[in-house]
Amino acid sequence: MSNTLIALDKSGSYRVYIGITTNMVQQAADIHKTTPLASAGLGRVLTAAGLMGLMLKDNGDRLTVRFRGDGPAGQILAAANGAGDVKGYIANPYVDLPLTAEKKLDVGGSLGKGELTVIKDIGMKEPYVGTTALVSGEIAEDLAAYFFISEQQNSSVALGVRIERDLSIGAAGGMIIQTMPGAEEEAVDRLEELTGSMDPLTSSVKEIQDSMENAVDRERTEALLYRVFKGMPEKYKPEILQERDISWKCDCSRERMERALAAIGRKDLTEIIEEDGKAELQCHFCLKKYSFNREELLSILERARP
Repeated sequence: MSNTLIALDKSGSYRVYIGITTNMVQQAADIHKTTPLASAGLGRVLTAAGLMGLMLKDNGDRLTVRFRGDGPAGQILAAANGAGDVKGYIANPYVDLPLTAEKKLDVGGSLGKGELTVIKDIGMKEPYVGTTALVSGEIAEDLAAYFFISEQQNSSVALGVRIERDLSIGAAGGMIIQTMPGAEEEAVDRLEELTGSMDPLTSSVKEIQDSMENAVDRERTEALLYRVFKGMPEKYKPEILQERDISWKCDCSRERMERALAAIGRKDLTEIIEEDGKAELQCHFCLKKYSFNREELLSILERARP
């Protein structure tokens, strides 16, 4: 597996989180039946959340990345944990806009003006919540701003999703570069040169996928890492620290839905029982539906909060 890698350069000046997420994004697009524009936005956020999940210390730690704007997409949300499980949804999976002047999918226009919120549950008494205004709505720029403003971390973020003519996901991937305390000035300068001139990430991912069709995930991701940083001086080239896998996984369950019904309170739950005699809940992430009959609702009512 290992479709993502964590690497540190030889001088200890920067850390890299990089991954190829084509399969994960395709699975999300299939579930939500997204338009090309929605696939691009959702795929970028899923990829980013998965890479940020690699930064968590424990498998049980969780984070949520939420982009909310006044544009037609409404909201894009993704959740990930330290074990590499990722899930997400876009409020309007059918969003569609004209291409930008550069003939690209207008992810920024689909979100409009709004805010990015990152919530981290790392076992503390209260979760960490950081919120910043959207810079462009193009996802990568907004996350770089978030890291700088909310976490005081200089970061470069690259995210991409390539949509083929048949609307399938041809390539998807992401990279987050973060400078380390005491980073050498030359390393930082070289990084700025590299990120300012590098090819679009999805172009590299697509070429690697096509040329290494029979390779395992780790080999393709390693090829992507070395391709991106091939122009760096030898002393600043990254060395692999960890091989990790991130993939789509929704952890919804009937028990979770029962708890959600119990949480609405006895008054509202009683109204549902008296008026409808049944209830159906749907998971936002995987769209699975859970049905409850009258007897089941009465049982939940007994343990519902006042």
